[in-house]
Amino acid sequence: MVLHKHGEQLYKGTCQLIAENLEKLAKQDIIPAFPSGGGGDLFQSSQEGEMLLKALRKVWDDHTSSLSKLRDVLKYMDRVYTKTAGVPEIWDAGLLLFVKHIIRPPIQGHLVSAILIQIQTERDGYVINRSAVKGCVDVLRELKEIPDGPTIYRRDLEPAILRESETFYKTEGERLLEICDAPEYLQRVESRFDSEDSRTNHYLSSHTTHPLRKILERNLLTPHLWTIMNMPNSGLDAMVDSDRLEDLSRLYRLFIMVPTGLPALKKALRDSVIRRGQELNISSALAEGVDLVEDEPDDIKGKGKAKARPANSGAQTLQLALKWVEDVLALKDKCDGIWMKAFQSDREVESGLNEAFETFINKNDKAPEFISLFIDDNLKKGLKGKTDAEVDAVLDKTIIVFRYLTDKDVFDRYYKGHLAKRLLLGRSVSDDAERGMLAKLKVECGYQFTQKMEGMFHDMRISADTMQAYRNHLLTTTSPDIDISVIVMTSTFWPTSHSPATCTFPEELTGCAKQFEQFYLSRHSGRRLTWQPSLGNADVRVSFKARKHDLNVSTFALVILLLFEDVGDGEFLTYEEIKSATSIPEAELQRNLQSLACAKFKILKKHPSGRDVNTSDSFSFNADFTSPLAKIKISTIASRVENTDERKETKDRVDEERRHQTEACIVRIMKDRKHMTHNDLINEVTRQLASRFQPNPLSIKKRVEGLIEVCTLCFRVRIHCLIVGNRENTWSDVKTGSHIIIW
Repeated sequence: MVLHKHGEQLYKGTCQLIAENLEKLAKQDIIPAFPSGGGGDLFQSSQEGEMLLKALRKVWDDHTSSLSKLRDVLKYMDRVYTKTAGVPEIWDAGLLLFVKHIIRPPIQGHLVSAILIQIQTERDGYVINRSAVKGCVDVLRELKEIPDGPTIYRRDLEPAILRESETFYKTEGERLLEICDAPEYLQRVESRFDSEDSRTNHYLSSHTTHPLRKILERNLLTPHLWTIMNMPNSGLDAMVDSDRLEDLSRLYRLFIMVPTGLPALKKALRDSVIRRGQELNISSALAEGVDLVEDEPDDIKGKGKAKARPANSGAQTLQLALKWVEDVLALKDKCDGIWMKAFQSDREVESGLNEAFETFINKNDKAPEFISLFIDDNLKKGLKGKTDAEVDAVLDKTIIVFRYLTDKDVFDRYYKGHLAKRLLLGRSVSDDAERGMLAKLKVECGYQFTQKMEGMFHDMRISADTMQAYRNHLLTTTSPDIDISVIVMTSTFWPTSHSPATCTFPEELTGCAKQFEQFYLSRHSGRRLTWQPSLGNADVRVSFKARKHDLNVSTFALVILLLFEDVGDGEFLTYEEIKSATSIPEAELQRNLQSLACAKFKILKKHPSGRDVNTSDSFSFNADFTSPLAKIKISTIASRVENTDERKETKDRVDEERRHQTEACIVRIMKDRKHMTHNDLINEVTRQLASRFQPNPLSIKKRVEGLIEVCTLCFRVRIHCLIVGNRENTWSDVKTGSHIIIW
């Protein structure tokens, strides 16, 4: 027929036959399968819809089978006539006819409705015939109304599915919030995401996956993020408290799906950690007592504490400091575990946690002191219950907390004081442990931070060599009656007071002290030795009526006891007499008298009795003292939390050091840059000082103004000296560039 120019007749006749067959199949198979529409039973509607979908698939299979045979018969027509006539090949024409005669109202509406009912039925928890839905959806995904247009699925079915899903999940989100706690809500939501993914993979289109997930995110997550995390007894705080890692992991997986989820989680977790940290700060402050004054002797702890002592003793406040650090480390371990196991080591979450720890740690003014005390406690000799490896692991964790401190210079002052006491009293776990801690601090803050501490170790090593040489020297000369061990400290390295507490030594001590001075100065000319009795201790054998005891006391306590050597039984020395004879500063005198007369081991008797020492008291030797112990430690210089006055003094010294450091930093920068704007100078000074403390821009400005004033004054002095011609009193060359003067 094509060869005889009857191709048009053949083509149109075939299309007419196909159309007639489709109309017959629609009337015969599809229209009778329409749902009845009666009642509101979803299950019945689902069954009726399934029958319609099967009927459509049956008609489709019949149609495509017939089209396949026709295409084989009419290959020549497809190859010749359709190309010249510009019409679709018979297969494509058959598909277009299927759309025209089958996918048409009212069949089209019933099909879409039937598929939506199947989806709704499955969402409600019932089992449906997925193959029936898939068969119908596959048909719609292949059909197009125009050759280059969208598929029937994309044009009609997908928008309907998305509209229904939007309505359903908006209601579902509100319903779940009313009936579920946070973990159950998250489980339900995750289940919804999984079921929708399964649905699109099995019988819908993968193209529908993304818009469908967006609907779930928009209705189940985005509007309810804070509601979920703030649910009472089940929200984020409750999950963290109960270590519900699986629920926290689910929360993280869901929240990172939406743009606002991770920032919300980061903020909520940050606020939660800050709140927990603040609770630690408050409980520590309440337990210690605000403005607590501690004037008790250091040795009144453990066995030596008096029964009448108030609850907030030095030993107990030390334990509060240690407990605070331990609680912070426990919170850090908890948060790190959650971060790694539940939050997949997310860097954003980590930054939020770091901000939280830095915030609440620096809100505790005593944090630098507490951390130093904690390290001190772990580095002391005789630490029970911990191996060297365990101590080292704890110190590694402490360094992590140390990183959060902004006032590292305050920590430096406390740590040097505690380190000095450990070295002087020989209470370190080991030299290796101490140097290991210094190495950790040097890595964190640089060489300058640990320079003076390393100088202390150098002094200890040199002192040991000096004492060995001194003992060798004594073998060749007359040895004193008292055996002494001296540690020579470089004043710039050790945290000693500018006005050290001194006393009047008895003749027995003066002789051996002068002998050592002569030996030392003969080896080191040009040096000056200043004795520091407040840092020393002594072993003395005391005879009582019952027996002799070896007492370990402070040097001040030894000086006091030697006064009673020539005092007869029943005789007294008044407070003022002791003060006059020893010249011990009043604060130290009271502490040592309290240690000797008011603690558990009462070597002296106080008249009248009591736990406080007053200037009107008098003291006598307690010859009736008894104890089953042969050796007794009366007084030790123990680490303790500072009282209010001591903390004020420390703060003043730190502020003074900061002023000098700020000025030095400004001069150093200006010597290098020569000229800078004010804001650039402020920023550079802040950056360079950040490793030690966070400087206040106002403070930097005042230091700059102070240097300018000094600059101006010195320049005027130099001009005046030049005018009078007094070259011997002039300043050395002065640089006035950038308003900074160096001489």
